[in-house]
Amino acid sequence: MKEEIQKADIAIANLEVTLGGKPYKGYPCFSSPDEFVYAAQDAGFNLLLTSNNHSLDRGKAGLERTLQVLDSLEIMRVGTYRDQEEREQNYPLLVEQNNFRLVFLNYTYGTNGFEDIPPNVVSRIDKEIMAADIEKAKSMYPDLIFTCMHWGEEYHLTPGHQQKELADWLLEQGVDHVIGAHPHVVQPMEMRTDSINGKQNLVVYSLENFVSNMSQVNTDGGLIVKIEFQKDSVITITDCGYALVWTAHSTITGKRIHEVVPAFKEYPELPGHAENRRKTFVKNARELFRRYNKEIEEYFF
Repeated sequence: MKEEIQKADIAIANLEVTLGGKPYKGYPCFSSPDEFVYAAQDAGFNLLLTSNNHSLDRGKAGLERTLQVLDSLEIMRVGTYRDQEEREQNYPLLVEQNNFRLVFLNYTYGTNGFEDIPPNVVSRIDKEIMAADIEKAKSMYPDLIFTCMHWGEEYHLTPGHQQKELADWLLEQGVDHVIGAHPHVVQPMEMRTDSINGKQNLVVYSLENFVSNMSQVNTDGGLIVKIEFQKDSVITITDCGYALVWTAHSTITGKRIHEVVPAFKEYPELPGHAENRRKTFVKNARELFRRYNKEIEEYFF
């Protein structure tokens, strides 16, 4: 995936683990080796989202160490902060790139029952706080505002009422594009076009799994979404699409590595049962998107 990721001026991913140091552990309280983000940076990701339901898996020390590692690598990040002062200084996140002023917001529905340990701050879904953040974002004179949401019900292939209502509310507040994650399965996406002014807003309800060890049906893959803009007297979307990706991991292939690959290609070198898993993921995702997507199509590379 590296070549495709590096084509982007800004490549964004949800970091749904902590870099909490040893002992390294998986579910339910994640702590990954620092090499994980070294690899993410090498692949081309330059902005990571840190507000999700695993942000506090290793407590205050884990949250702060995660930020320390990302800052040491100069990886942009948004969502969690050492204290309120740091949040006020750095949130919303303004990124200036190619004569664009882009603002990013990131929120989570919760943190698996763990509470913030003062003075740490995790950006959570709270309309009062979010409305104030959006107004602050507008004061930065951005060209575009992106809100990245950690929301929804796990393993549900379609968005729930709360996701839909919240997406509508965010757009009404002035957010331009909404990108979601958390359900561990892909959910549909929509390109909404205002019938009066022609403005377009992208809503992606769930990207889901890029790199993971999950093996239930529909959880062994996900998608990347690309969106390209042009800035003249107005800002227009010149290209937007999604590509399916699939994780070939040890419990499926028998190898000791996890490899993310374009899901739309065939891999005759894989064991037969593994190739069948990839085909099942692609078939199910395409059927879902054929039924529910609005004005956004698959692309290939």
